[in-house]
Amino acid sequence: MTLYDIPIHTLSGEPSSLGAYKDKTLLLVNVASKCGLTPQYEGLETLQRTYESKGFSVLGFPCNQFMGQEPGTAEEIQSFCSTTYGVTFPLFEKIDVNGEARHPIYDELTKVADAEGHDGDIRWNFEKFLVRPDGTIERFAPQVTPEDPELISAIETSLS
Repeated sequence: MTLYDIPIHTLSGEPSSLGAYKDKTLLLVNVASKCGLTPQYEGLETLQRTYESKGFSVLGFPCNQFMGQEPGTAEEIQSFCSTTYGVTFPLFEKIDVNGEARHPIYDELTKVADAEGHDGDIRWNFEKFLVRPDGTIERFAPQVTPEDPELISAIETSLS
């Protein structure tokens, strides 16, 4: 089973998978509405709007494992994201990204190390995984903002 075959539900509860995004460059991000990094939603939406027509998508995975910073229901999360940040990129069901209940998508993602050599558990909200159409994955720490030149370069290189 590949990353694209793993079942997951959309934020609205519909069965889904990453299969619909297989030929795209993806930025998978564990997101939260009540975090100091929450303003990154704005930059993520800018990336979505800038590169969507070139075969790119941000995919958001709400997670409440870091100090309860995503306590809302699916409806509350959707409302917050759309009204506060104008989010248009896909959001999926609230999941665990660490521990025994870690979602299988994150079982795969956390095998990859970031530039500092960190692999394994997600450290905080807004950790980013760039998944290229060839299936290779690059990991970025939560503090790497959507505007970071290194992240933008990686996205643009994947799209060219």
